[in-house]
Amino acid sequence: MSTMEIAFFIGLFGSVHCIGMCGPLAFSIPAFHHQWWRVILDKLIYNVGRLISYMLLGLLIGLLGRQLWLLGLQQGVSILSGLLIIGAGLSRMLKFRFAQSRSLASMLQPLNNLIAYALQHRAGHFIVGILNGFLPCGFVYIALVGAVNTGTTSGSAAYMFWFGVGTFPLMLVATISSGFIGPVLRRRINRGIPYLMVCLGIWFTLRGLALDIPYLSPAKQAGGVAVCH
Repeated sequence: MSTMEIAFFIGLFGSVHCIGMCGPLAFSIPAFHHQWWRVILDKLIYNVGRLISYMLLGLLIGLLGRQLWLLGLQQGVSILSGLLIIGAGLSRMLKFRFAQSRSLASMLQPLNNLIAYALQHRAGHFIVGILNGFLPCGFVYIALVGAVNTGTTSGSAAYMFWFGVGTFPLMLVATISSGFIGPVLRRRINRGIPYLMVCLGIWFTLRGLALDIPYLSPAKQAGGVAVCH
């Protein structure tokens, strides 16, 4: 499975979580039209806005990843990324919750105010979608960890693009139908997500270890770049 395919599936499975976390915001955007096709177009535009935000985040994290790659730290970054994702997955399995930082909440307040202002003044689905894309989300963080491991700004942006595409189907249908996935089914699917996170973390860790296992843990070239067989 290629890196971009992994990004897509992270987005696809993570979108179940997104419906529960970001769905209420998407559902709260009023419909300005009565024709069904214009309502669908509005929701499509909203999700395109999210996708653009993810790509912008990918470009930013890609600049950091490129510098790390130039310093020859790609293996360490991959291993650290994997361990962080494994830790996040295990914390969800064990139902361990980190205390919410007040400083983080205060930092996000301007963004929350912008979203509230956009909703009150009918700024449009596109603007609200862009703003929503910058809200903190565990699966966006996981995707960014994967993006930084691509080592280039273009690769990082492409990674976040495919992550966004993965979130598209469920989020689009959910915003149109006001949440077609019931809470019981969503809880059942969410129970399996931590296991997916641990598997993903193991993959990043093995990739960084360069054990010369085809596709899973490619060998490291003399120049410091892992080779996919």
